[in-house]
Amino acid sequence: MADRARLSLNQMTTANWSAAQAIEGCVRHGIGAIALWRHKIQEAGLNACVQQVRDAGVHVSSVCRGGMFPAATEQERRKSIEDNFRAADEAAALAADSLVLVAGGCAGLSIEDARKMVADGVAALVPYARERGVRIGLEPLHPMYAADRSVLNTIGQALELASHYDLREVGVILDTFHIWWDPQVAALIARAAGRIFGFHVSDWLVPLPDVLLGRGLMGDGVIDNRKLRVMVEEAGYSGPIEVEIFNRALWDADPDTALTQVIERFEKFV
Repeated sequence: MADRARLSLNQMTTANWSAAQAIEGCVRHGIGAIALWRHKIQEAGLNACVQQVRDAGVHVSSVCRGGMFPAATEQERRKSIEDNFRAADEAAALAADSLVLVAGGCAGLSIEDARKMVADGVAALVPYARERGVRIGLEPLHPMYAADRSVLNTIGQALELASHYDLREVGVILDTFHIWWDPQVAALIARAAGRIFGFHVSDWLVPLPDVLLGRGLMGDGVIDNRKLRVMVEEAGYSGPIEVEIFNRALWDADPDTALTQVIERFEKFV
C-alpha cells in the first residue's frame, strides 16, 4: 500500500475548483501536495497562487503543462517556445518538482516532422529551465493521442529524448493511464531509474466512455496501479503520486465528495 502522505491532488481531478479552492481542499482533506495547471494559475494570478501555496503549506508536485511544440509555421513554433519559457517561470516561482511537458500532436504535419519539432522545442527550453532550476518532465501519452495531443507515445521514446540531457534536468513522467498497455513496461520503468520525475494514477474503464474525459477512479478499470507503483519505486522513485482523473461525471460531483473517494481508492488500490 502506498503511503497516504505521498498523495498529490492533480488539479484536473477537481477541474471546477479554482486554484485557491483546490489548495484549500487539499488542506481540508489532509493532502500535502498539489499539481497545478497553468490556466488555473493564470486565472488566479501567479503571485497570488504562490502566496496561497505558501500560506497553506502545500507542496507543488508539478506544473502542467508545457510542450505543444509542433506547428505549421515558424512563427507559431516560436510562440510555443516562448510560452514554454513562461511555463518554466511559473514552475520556478511555485518551487514545483517539475514542469510537465505534453509534446503536441501531428495534425496537419507528418508524424516525423512533428517529432523533430518536439526535439527542437525541448532543446530550446532546457537551457532556460536550467537557469531557473526547473526540471523538465517528458510525459509519454497513449498512442491514441498522437494526432492531436502528443507524438511522444512510449516510455522508450521519452527516455531517448531525455538521454541527450543531464538526468537531473530532463526526465520522464509516468502516468499509468498512458503506459499500462506497453508489453515492455516493466523493463522500460527499470531503464528509467534516475529519470523518473513524477508518477500519476487513474484507471482505464471498459468500455472507455470518452477518449479524453473517460478516466476512472482507481479500482474501476483494468490498470494494476499498485503493481506499477511498486515497479516505479523499485526504479528509485519515492516522490509524490498524483491522482489525475479527467472525468466529467467526477467534475460534476461535489468536489469534497470526489476527494473523499480519491483518498479511499488511493489507499485501497495504490
